Amino acid sequence: MILYLGTSSLVKFYVEEKYSDILRQWVNLAEIVATCRLSYTEVISALDSRLKAHDISKNDYDLIVKQFSHDWLHFAIIDFDEREASNLVKKHGLRRFDAIHLSAAKLIQKERKDITIFFSSAVKKLCRAATSEGLHVLNYS
Repeated sequence: MILYLGTSSLVKFYVEEKYSDILRQWVNLAEIVATCRLSYTEVISALDSRLKAHDISKNDYDLIVKQFSHDWLHFAIIDFDEREASNLVKKHGLRRFDAIHLSAAKLIQKERKDITIFFSSAVKKLCRAATSEGLHVLNYS
């Protein structure tokens, strides 16, 4: 299986949150973990926000960024279709980066009909849109 992780799921993978353990199990089962190329910046930004909010220590921040940077080399990094993303904004009322993530996942779906693609995000509206677009969505609960 290919497991596509949106930004919220990537952060959940590295920072202990509710359902992080379940997400880590999915990642371990995946043949390929994929995400959009913009996720790198989004994850670093989210981690920086967590650091500033004192949700994680500076030491944890440094360790997580180092591990994420290492793992990034092993992820399937997917581009996105800006027109498709724009259409997804209009069709589902998604936020810009959520539409970009869904567009990227749909590119995989279009290219890899030979393997099941699962989509993971903590954003419920994005998960509903992904289901509507024919993706298998992994639920946390």
